[in-house]
Amino acid sequence: MSHEHHDERPRLTPAQIAAALAPPPGRNGGDLVVETLQGLGATTVFGLPGQHALGMFDALRRSSLTYVGLRVENNAGFAADAYGRITGEAAPLLLSTGPGALTSLAALQEAAAASAPVLAISSQIPVAGLGGGRHGYLHELRDQQASFRDVVKSVHTVRTASQIPSAIAAAWESALTAPHGPVWVEIPQDVLLAETALPVVTAMDATPRALHARPELIAVAADALARAERPAIIAGGGVVRSDASGKLLALAERLDAPVVTTFGGKGAFPWEHPLSLQSWLEDRHTTDFLEAADVLLVVGSGLGELSSNYHTFRPRGRVIQIEADAGKLESNHPALGIHADARDALSDLLEAVGRREDPSAADRVRTVLEAVRERLAGQDLALEQRLVAAVRKALPDTSPSFWDMTILAYWAWSAFDARRPNTMHSAQGAGGLGYGFPAALGAAVADPGRPVLAVSGDGGAMYSIAELATARQYDLPVTWLIVDDGGYGILREYMTGAFGEATATELSRPDFVALAESFGVPAVRTTPESLADDLARSLAAPGPSVVVLPALLKMFEPTHL
Repeated sequence: MSHEHHDERPRLTPAQIAAALAPPPGRNGGDLVVETLQGLGATTVFGLPGQHALGMFDALRRSSLTYVGLRVENNAGFAADAYGRITGEAAPLLLSTGPGALTSLAALQEAAAASAPVLAISSQIPVAGLGGGRHGYLHELRDQQASFRDVVKSVHTVRTASQIPSAIAAAWESALTAPHGPVWVEIPQDVLLAETALPVVTAMDATPRALHARPELIAVAADALARAERPAIIAGGGVVRSDASGKLLALAERLDAPVVTTFGGKGAFPWEHPLSLQSWLEDRHTTDFLEAADVLLVVGSGLGELSSNYHTFRPRGRVIQIEADAGKLESNHPALGIHADARDALSDLLEAVGRREDPSAADRVRTVLEAVRERLAGQDLALEQRLVAAVRKALPDTSPSFWDMTILAYWAWSAFDARRPNTMHSAQGAGGLGYGFPAALGAAVADPGRPVLAVSGDGGAMYSIAELATARQYDLPVTWLIVDDGGYGILREYMTGAFGEATATELSRPDFVALAESFGVPAVRTTPESLADDLARSLAAPGPSVVVLPALLKMFEPTHL
């Protein structure tokens, strides 16, 4: 018996061999960074230059990479996060040492929580300063990577130029292996600046590892779902990240199983489908329905605080949890834990499970949604519901939207019809302020042919005002809706409810219309009645725009207290 051996290692042509033996002069470690990124398939990088990182930024002009520079490192991180979510590619984020690097931490935490692939590449102090000694270098930290190790998926430190391609390739593979996430590479200043005689980086291989479900677990799950009397499905952000919404729809229809999408899974299931419970997770009627399921399939969700109605959810039936992040498996509820990418596991289930018919499923879904509507109808919330409807009317179906931590966004989590998978994104993963506008800029860079909507409150907007300059400089088609209620509205509401009055929530703020216009960005002040028309006009116009809505909004009453 003979075995034919296939050697799939990359081979160089004679011309490539000649080029490798005589690399062009004037290259440095920064060139190895950008050549590696190009070899991996990157086309766009985000960032902000700094003294230690100048080797990387100088090399950009000798590359084919498109550079998008933001005004604050954290905002550059949010833009890279959105680019990664929209494209599914690893978004390079170039940063400088110390303060520049640390300023990106909140954005990297959001990317980690939302499984967005961000490849952060930072400079470091010179090699001689590594190791924790107190040498007094500019931007020096005792252990810079320690600040990132608890946030990102993996950390990669370079000490010599020859380590650059392998470190970046390993980080790239890590960022794009399910679950996607941010990764960290750091390269000393002198390594980036030193001339190199190494050949130009050409063929790079950093194929993400596949994460397949164990077949015996799929068999058990398929049997349980086929035998279930009242199955239900919770679809989380993992369904969106793995592009599995089509397979989710097919499985739900095969089983006649109602589906609720988490706030991170918006758009994973058609909103108006007869089996759609939509996203009313912060409502006891939905919680009761899910608790009553005899088999509950949870796909791409860890059933965290928001998805479990603030940990009041107590499932009475059997839980099957499909999750690419092993740390989330059974972290909140005992389950048949299946460590797998959502798309692969749903595909396996579709092959294993037969047709199950339940004529009552759509009626039970309708009953829950009617009960939710009745609960809201008794709370004087017509303004809030009208605003959600106005945004939906104005926004083209294929346009992505990015929502900051603001009351209108909290409404959108539950009430907004995303219409398409991977079009509605928010900062609900980590919950930091300032996400909406810079993230929308990153999405517009990823697909400049579609207008993008950002939604912020006046408090969150102040985190991102500097990026109006970025929007204008790159002429990005982003419309920024700022809901101005004169403070941190949700904190005002929380504190008033808990203590009877609010402290530290009232804010002085600028004239947002005049401020936007000072950046050369057209702006308009709107009303609830004219919001839909003003937003639609702004979204249809080329380039950036701002729409300011003075309004005091309320949240619906919680059901978890």
